[in-house]
This record gives sequence, structure tokens and C-alpha cells, in this order.
Amino acid sequence: MKSNHKKLFGTDGIRGTVNGDKVNALMAVNIAMAAGEYFYGKAGTKRPRVLIGKDTRLSGYMLEPALVAGFTSLGIEAITTGPLPTPGVALLTNVLRCDLGVMISASHNPYQDNGIKLFNSQGYKLSDEVEYEIEKLLHKGPTLTNAKNLGRARRMEDAIGRYIELIKLILKKEENLLGMKIVLDCANGAGYKVGTEALFELGCEVVSIHKDPDGTNIKENCGAMFPNEMALKTKEEKADLGIALDGDADRVVFSDENGNLIDCDQILGVLALNLYNQKQLKNNTVVGTIMTNIGFENYLNDNNINLKRVNVGDRYILDEMLNNNYNLGGEPSGHVIMSDHTKSGDGLLTAIKIISLLKKSGKKSFRIS
Repeated sequence: MKSNHKKLFGTDGIRGTVNGDKVNALMAVNIAMAAGEYFYGKAGTKRPRVLIGKDTRLSGYMLEPALVAGFTSLGIEAITTGPLPTPGVALLTNVLRCDLGVMISASHNPYQDNGIKLFNSQGYKLSDEVEYEIEKLLHKGPTLTNAKNLGRARRMEDAIGRYIELIKLILKKEENLLGMKIVLDCANGAGYKVGTEALFELGCEVVSIHKDPDGTNIKENCGAMFPNEMALKTKEEKADLGIALDGDADRVVFSDENGNLIDCDQILGVLALNLYNQKQLKNNTVVGTIMTNIGFENYLNDNNINLKRVNVGDRYILDEMLNNNYNLGGEPSGHVIMSDHTKSGDGLLTAIKIISLLKKSGKKSFRIS
């Protein structure tokens, strides 16, 4: 049986209404035990380790301890980070040599929903085949350990700082963003602390909005899904650039200094031409989707850059990039993947790079035609 027989996992992990059939405390325990059993079998003789992050939904505080209980019942060590962007969980899973990463988030869905995304030891989303094997283990039941060999759980207090140091590596050590005024819409989501702190450390003057999550206001009329307030605030503050993250901060939307929203294909074009001019765009190709603008494709072709189209979804973009040695991809919804620096779409990483390029250009804004 192949991956098309999956029933629980969708195209981006498990997602559903909180305390519904798919997303509840009991299911979280069972998913942890099934995933833990699968990865325990891959860990050899060592005790496996899992990293667990979440966004700011109230239900995350229910699902996190349920996942910890499931993993530790098998003897797996669990590390929790608290609220952290999805790409941060992916990166830290790899850096900390964890066997598995878990992100508790429903991304752009309302707070009434939540979900569970799983990452392998390299920080990449699991394949359909692995998800199917985990589903089979759900029905088989776990092999619990004895009291002496239970796993331990601990909170990683410096997860935000570790993630910031990793994404700052996209700039050269001598580079900074001094003199750049930025409006940042944190969407009351996973980027509410780390976004402001990262830009401040790099020298930006940051005006942050929607930075006070209460468990129910994640992406509520704000963030990448609702960027108009960010755009208006950018014009009002006479900022150089406006940035809106989504709930788990893997997507980003920009506004210029006049409050005009910038299409994500335009952002991808700026990044592509920059890499091409530095002879760093692998195979002179950008990966987009079937929804990518034809005008953007023409722009790339005019600059001797190819566009490869795949189905909608960042996992399909990343698969194409990994399989064919490409290092830039994205889609109009705001996912941008720079695989030389990250394991998935990363809104904050993209923002830092774009601010840097804008500063270097000496212009107030950039557009592609």
C-alpha cells in the first residue's frame, strides 16, 4: 500500500478543529507514540530525542504536554521550545541533532484549528511514505518502556536566541541593517518575539504591531493573510518597508514605503536576480508553482533564468529543489525557500535578506516589470 492510503495526514501534516476527530489530546498522545516508535527504530542504540515547538494558539498548551507524554512514555527525550516559528523548529531539529521535530500549528487557519507537523532529523517535512508508516503504527499500538527508562522532558530557554543566530547567517558578519525603519506585523503568532528581536539585533528601527497574542487572536484581521493595516502603518510611519508574517511565520508579505503591497513573485524576482548576478543561482532556475504569474516567468526568461513549475504547496517546491539541486523557490502566497540557508519557507529570513538588498540598492523601493 502506498501513500495515497493515508487518512490522518494531509498535505501539510495533521490539521483540524481542536477537540474534533483529528486534533485532540488523546490523538496527540497516540501520534507521539506512533511517530516515536517509528523513529526509535531508526535511532539504533542511542536514546532518540525530539524537539517540540508551537505557535500561540491556546490549544497548543493542551497539545504540547500530550505530545511530551506520548514521546517520553517510549523512552524518548523531549525538548520544548515554547512559541517558535515553524522554520525555527526545522532548523533547530537539525542543529541539535534531534531525531524528530514537531511543530504544533495550523498555520493560516483560525485559532479554533490546530495541527501537528513532523520533521525528520535533517529538518525536512516527512515524506508521504513515512507518514503512512506512522499511520500504520497508530493502529498497531505502541511498545511502552518501563518506569526506569522513561524519557525526560526539558524546556529550551534560549530557542529564540539560537534561531536568531542561525538566520542572521544569511548576511555577512560585517553587514547590518542600520538606518532601515521597518513596520513588522507579527500576526499575534509564533514570530511575535523573535521577529522584533532579530530585526533589532541587526540594527533596524522596528515598529511592531499585532505582537500581543492572547491564545485566540492569532492572524485575526492581521498578518500575511490580512496585510492592509501593515501597509497603512508603513506609509503612516514613513518606514522603508512593511513586513507581515503569518501565524507560524513561514510566510511573509511586504509593503513599500507608500503602503503598496508587493507581490511575492516580485520578491522572488529580486532574490533570483541577486543570486544570478552573483553566480549563485543553482542551475539558473527558480522553482514556482502552477499559480506563478506568467509576467514573472517572462521576467526571469528575459534575464536568462528558467522557471520550473510544480503543484501548489511548499513541500512540492522543496522536493523539486532538493531533487534537482535548485536553491530558490516560492509561491504567490508568500512562501519563499532559500535552501542554502533554511529547510523550509521562512518569512523572517526572507525579510532580512530583502531589507539588506533594499539598503544596498540605495532606493526607496524596488519593482520588477
